Amino acid sequence: MSQRHYCILVMTGLFVPLSVQWAAAEKVGGDSPPLEAVDAEVFEAIARFYAYDKTLPPEPRVVEKIDGDSSIREKFIFRGVRGFLVPGYLELPKERAAPAPLILLLHGWSGSKDSWWEDGGYISGGNMRKALLGAGYAVLAVDAPTHGDRIAENDYALVNDLRENGQPTHRNYFTLEEIVVQSTRDYRRALDFIESRDEIDSQRIGMIGYSMGGLQTFILTAVEPRIRVSVACVVPSLAGQSTSIGPKDYARGIADRPFLMLMGRTDTMCQQQHARQLLDLIPSTRKNLILFDAGHKLPDRYVNDALTWFQEYLKP
Repeated sequence: MSQRHYCILVMTGLFVPLSVQWAAAEKVGGDSPPLEAVDAEVFEAIARFYAYDKTLPPEPRVVEKIDGDSSIREKFIFRGVRGFLVPGYLELPKERAAPAPLILLLHGWSGSKDSWWEDGGYISGGNMRKALLGAGYAVLAVDAPTHGDRIAENDYALVNDLRENGQPTHRNYFTLEEIVVQSTRDYRRALDFIESRDEIDSQRIGMIGYSMGGLQTFILTAVEPRIRVSVACVVPSLAGQSTSIGPKDYARGIADRPFLMLMGRTDTMCQQQHARQLLDLIPSTRKNLILFDAGHKLPDRYVNDALTWFQEYLKP
């Protein structure tokens, strides 16, 4: 299928992306074809999936407020796309510049916003969040559809609940594509109400995402101009998959914004060659790839590399 035909099918609604099993996002052979960027016409067609009605008010409300020793955390709810209520956390350091720059925190598949409030853990999320707060950044995280407080959307079943033979114990009611697209649009809606918060400098917004969140980092940066600087961790390449959410299709939209990739040399979800190809597809003159001697779980020292990147391009 040519890029032009692909573009036409997407625009007319005749192209239905195939769902993929997240656990098998890559694992392709070493002789797989190189990743190639789509042309401008195709990118513009794909980007339309992430449009939303800005005239619909997000109707945010704070449902919990925790006043800690060095920060204040609010749990909020707002009206996302398709009418779903989206829960999230906004945490602000007490000692900060006013208004403070904001970093979005995007969790991975089968995780939740709470992954960024857990020290250690698979993604060292609490370590990352504390480092950002300590440097003067505010942070915001929401649950992706069917994850965390939104588990009711999947009939209260975990998205990654597998039998011993690796088969799912139940049917997920959302495909990976649907979750990623809706979550990306939800984050755009979150930015709308953040613009009304005097404590936040809405002109200085960055983001970091891990795994599925790293994939969304490519997408959200590409379709949302309010993102100024990004860090994408262990991004699944989805090489060889028939999917509308492959990161290669969004690299063009990053343009010249600072973009850092933190990847594992032995990550089965993204081979080294694909990580380097993804970096090459990004047109920015301010980009970098750091490879760790790790798989899909990065060592906690990745926190310092991410913080250094934000300090260089989005310093409070």
